[in-house]
Amino acid sequence: MQDASPTKLLIVDDLPENLQALNAVIRGEGREIFQAGSGEEALALLLQHDFAMAILDVQMPGMDGFELAELMRGTEKTRQIPIVFVTAAGKELNYSFKGYEAGAVDVLYKPLDPRAVKGKVQVFVALYEAREAMRRQVEALEAARQQQAATQAQLERALVMRDEFMSMVSHEMRTPLNTLYLETQLRKMQLERGNMAAFGAEQLQRMVARDDRQIQSIIRLIDDMLDVSRIRSGKLSLRPGWVELSGLLRRVVHDLTPQATTAGATLTLEAGTPVSGWWDEFRIEQIVVNLLTNAMRYGCQQPISVTLTVEQDWARIDVRDCGPGIAPENQAKIFEPYERGVGSDAPAGLGLGLYISRQLAEVHEGSLTLESKPGEGSVFSLTLPRRDAPPQ
Repeated sequence: MQDASPTKLLIVDDLPENLQALNAVIRGEGREIFQAGSGEEALALLLQHDFAMAILDVQMPGMDGFELAELMRGTEKTRQIPIVFVTAAGKELNYSFKGYEAGAVDVLYKPLDPRAVKGKVQVFVALYEAREAMRRQVEALEAARQQQAATQAQLERALVMRDEFMSMVSHEMRTPLNTLYLETQLRKMQLERGNMAAFGAEQLQRMVARDDRQIQSIIRLIDDMLDVSRIRSGKLSLRPGWVELSGLLRRVVHDLTPQATTAGATLTLEAGTPVSGWWDEFRIEQIVVNLLTNAMRYGCQQPISVTLTVEQDWARIDVRDCGPGIAPENQAKIFEPYERGVGSDAPAGLGLGLYISRQLAEVHEGSLTLESKPGEGSVFSLTLPRRDAPPQ
């Protein structure tokens, strides 16, 4: 992209009429002329702006042109600025030699030839603009290279995540499928032996319960993957209805208590205040189940509490565990997809539960937050806005 910034030129002379005359000669489209009446004033401008060239009067009171040039050559920011000296002294004083020695690219004698001045300025302006164009091209190439490197890194990470994800899916699907397969083989063997006693009412009821648990595990895995796809495509939607939260929590805690007992944990519920609102009951239940399952998995067989807090404009569900806690640097990461906790021997799952839960909370225009300190457990808080009418 072409840089629209004007090319800046600096002229320095202690006589205002000389500045005005030189300004009239060198000004042009795309140029910005800065004027200084002394060496000190020029230095201030040189530190503030990038100039294509500087035209300096040699004979000025105080700091003369040669002294200014020496200071310019000693400063990194101004070292490369082309300097043209202007002097009214006769050529017999040999200012040319002294000017070139001071680092000038040219020395002009008054009275100035306007055409010669214009020509020299045009050359230095063209060189500066060409150099700036080259610099911008190099910067653009470097930015493109960095972007390409970042894209490559993202692609490589995506490929690694894909491979890890497929490995996780295979592992998580294989566990319930293996159980179902073994159950099927066992029943097939009993049928081949004619052992119908193995299919009595009590035994059949246990078989169906085991099958149901394994099938539900597979369904949850598939639902999680579908939810991630919906979230990323922007197609995740809600079906709000009139929901009473305290009753929902009692039902979920009751249903998960056997699972908690198997995991060596206890569940307690404090939800004495009924509160109703327009929410998607299925999705709210999904969030709470995810939080409780997560607490059972990483809570180190310690008590888990669920608390419902009700205010005028919102309701909050807190799920607290007494596990090892989460380090501050990992607290944001656990809400990312495919991120799983460590330090537990329980199956890790796909690492999608907290990611999906936060997205569902935000679709409800609520939030899912975490407070945790290492060694002090964790509290996940689901905050939901209260509405007396369906969301529009």
